[in-house]
Amino acid sequence: MTSEHTDPEEHLRVVIQRLARRIRAERASDGISDTQLGVLWRLQTDGASTPGELAAAERVSAPSMNRTLNALEASGFVMREPSDDDARKVRVSLTASGQHMIVETRRLRRQWFHAQLTTLTADERAVLDSARPLLERLADS
Repeated sequence: MTSEHTDPEEHLRVVIQRLARRIRAERASDGISDTQLGVLWRLQTDGASTPGELAAAERVSAPSMNRTLNALEASGFVMREPSDDDARKVRVSLTASGQHMIVETRRLRRQWFHAQLTTLTADERAVLDSARPLLERLADS
């Protein structure tokens, strides 16, 4: 059995995971989960969506998405409205509060990340910049 300290691939995975977790910790509200925040980001990017579309995009079950949307709606971050073209469907969209949550979370994350980058030397920053295309390729696969 290899540990993360002797397996370079595992060590890299753990480091990337720790960095992602640390970035995710910067958010405008402690009361919102990563899943809920992901739905808000998707709504901002894709616009109003049905609960089914959101469940598929976030790779969760319909009941799980419904619970997420219930919590977001109760917090005032999203609203559900009947679809214009099919009365049986509901469209979910961001409220002003939901938009503010995204903007503030993005600001906090940018601020934290910038502060971390300022502790690096120019050479260290160049190494990170050169790794960006590889990290993007891994993230998009």
